[in-house]
Amino acid sequence: MAVYTQVSAEALGTFLARYDQGALVSAKGIAEGVQNSNYLVETTADRFILTLYEEWTSTDDLPFFLAMLDHLAAAGNPVPRALPDRDGIAIQQLAGRSACLIEFLTGVSVSHPTPAQARAAGAAMGQLHAGLADFAPTRANPLGADTWRPLLERCGAGIDTIEPGLFARIEAALARVLAQWPRDLPVAAIHTDLFPDNVLMLGDRVTGVIDFYFACTDIRAYDLAVMHSAWAFDATGERYDPAIGAALIAGYESRFALSDAERAALRILARGACLRFLLTRAWDWVNTPADALVTRKDPLAYWRRLEAYLKDDLFA
Repeated sequence: MAVYTQVSAEALGTFLARYDQGALVSAKGIAEGVQNSNYLVETTADRFILTLYEEWTSTDDLPFFLAMLDHLAAAGNPVPRALPDRDGIAIQQLAGRSACLIEFLTGVSVSHPTPAQARAAGAAMGQLHAGLADFAPTRANPLGADTWRPLLERCGAGIDTIEPGLFARIEAALARVLAQWPRDLPVAAIHTDLFPDNVLMLGDRVTGVIDFYFACTDIRAYDLAVMHSAWAFDATGERYDPAIGAALIAGYESRFALSDAERAALRILARGACLRFLLTRAWDWVNTPADALVTRKDPLAYWRRLEAYLKDDLFA
C-alpha cells in the first residue's frame, strides 16, 4: 500500500483547521501509487486527497508541479489543484513531510480501455498540450534519454537475473535508440507518465488527469509515445491492439496536431519510452528483495513492447 507516512487523526484534524474545508470525518490510505503517501479525506464539507511527499519527490520541484496544475485548470483541463489554506499557502508540513490538500476528482481508471475510451484519453492529452503551450516554467527530465545509459550501468549484471543475456540485449537496443534520438523536435512541459491508472473516466468521458509528479520539460511528442506504449498493449506486453493505438493518435490530433516531423519520430520515441520503463522497472526488480511486501512490475513486459516497436511501424 502506498502509505509510507502514517498520520494520526489528531494531527490531520489540526492540519485541516488551517483550511475552510470543514472538519475531519474520516481518512483512509490509498493503495494505488508507489511514490508518495496518499489519503482519501472526507470532511463535513467535501472529499479531498491528502498527499505527503516522500523522499522520491523533491520539495524543490513542488512549485513547478503545482504551477503546472493551476495553469492547466485555468485552461479548462480536468486536473486536481492543490488547495491553499486561509493564508494562501498550498505547500504545508505534516508528519515531517511536505504535504498538500488536493481536490478530489470523480471517476475510475480503466484496466481494459475500449477504442472510444482511448480516443477520449488521447484527446485529453492533446488538450493538456494545448493548455501548456504558453506555460513558461521548466524542469529537466530526471529520467530523460541522457540518463538511460548510466541507469543501465548502475543496474549492472543484476539485470541478467531477470533473464539471462538481458543486459547485452538492452545495451544493444539502447545504442540504436540513442543514435537515432531526435534533438530538434518541439519541447514543452509534459506529463511523461499518462498510463491508464492516471486517467479517471466515467464511461467514455475523461473526468480527471492525475499524478503529475514525473512532469518535466522534454520532447512534446515523447509524451504521446509513452501513452501509446502504456495503453495499446496488454499488461504482459505480448498483445498489441491496433484499434487502441489508432484511437489514441486520432484523439490526440483532434485537440493538438502533430507535425510531420513529430509523426515520423513517434516510432523511435516509443522505443525510447519502452527503454525508460524497462530500465526503471529493472532497477526496482534488482534492488527490491524478493520477499518484500511490494508488487514488482515485470520489466520484460516493456522488453516485449520494445521488440514490437523494433519489428513493426505501429504508427503507420
